Amino acid sequence: MKKFGKIQFFTLATLIFLCSCGKADKVADSKVKEEKPKVKLASVKAENVEQLQEFTATVESDVKNNIAPSTPVRIEKIFVEVGNQIRKGQKLVQMDASSLNQVKSQLDNLKIEFERIDELYKVGGASKSEWDAKKMNLDMMQTSYRNLLRNTSLTSPISGVVTARNYDSGDMYSGGLPVLTVEKISPVKLRINISEDYFTKVKKGMTAKIKLDVYGDEEFTGKVSLIYPTIDNTTRTFPVEITVANGGQKVRPGMFARVSMNFGSIEHVVVPDQAVVKQTGSGDRYVYVYNNGRVSYNKVILGRRMGSEYELISGVTNNSQVVIAGQTRLNNGIAVEVEK
Repeated sequence: MKKFGKIQFFTLATLIFLCSCGKADKVADSKVKEEKPKVKLASVKAENVEQLQEFTATVESDVKNNIAPSTPVRIEKIFVEVGNQIRKGQKLVQMDASSLNQVKSQLDNLKIEFERIDELYKVGGASKSEWDAKKMNLDMMQTSYRNLLRNTSLTSPISGVVTARNYDSGDMYSGGLPVLTVEKISPVKLRINISEDYFTKVKKGMTAKIKLDVYGDEEFTGKVSLIYPTIDNTTRTFPVEITVANGGQKVRPGMFARVSMNFGSIEHVVVPDQAVVKQTGSGDRYVYVYNNGRVSYNKVILGRRMGSEYELISGVTNNSQVVIAGQTRLNNGIAVEVEK
């Protein structure tokens, strides 16, 4: 009987041990399952995304002219002020005319001498060489007079507005700064640098939308007027000039502008902004992509931000599932639990 009791006790103890081990294994399995990070997913797909690019630029006048004589001379009178609207050919500055008057007197004398030698030459009283010499002297003096006249009575070569006045009447012009600066501000232009990726897409006459910080959300329209033919081998960009008609002259040289251009549509995957993760210590961006219970850490190149979504240039394929919550506990290749 005693031996039978021992056997019963041993059998009972074994059953208790096995049961306890089974429970322990179930608890361990449960803990493993609980340790899987929980994530939320979103399905993404490719869409036609407008290729809008924004550039910054400083407004420039269409034409800028510095008004000044070619040699130092005293300023007799300036007829305009900064801000004055002027027309092409308008007289702006009168310089001292002493030199001009002296050359005019010499020119008048040469004209008289040439008329005399010309009459003699016609009747055989002067040689061809004498006639040629007088004619050359007269021509040279006429050229000198015309040049001096242009540098004594300064006129504007364009219609525009006076944007700078650096001297007063009676001052001695000695070079350096011009007497006046005149700029044509209808139209104005902006110069932007565009990535070589768009070189074949930029066409003369293309429309550009322009906003100026000073005018808030008011939008102006410009058109591509000049495309430079070469690529900068350092920046991999090429300059493009955009002209704004500026009939009301609200846009002024020196203003800061934001230029938006549309280069057509391309089909790219679009993801929620919550899916994009910034790698610590670098500017790289990543997205966790879910597949068969695990996630992969995919490096992506971002395109446009469109409200709460990002266009992806690369990194995620069409019809993928991406993680939009729970990324803090994730690593590349880790198994995850998807929250419904």
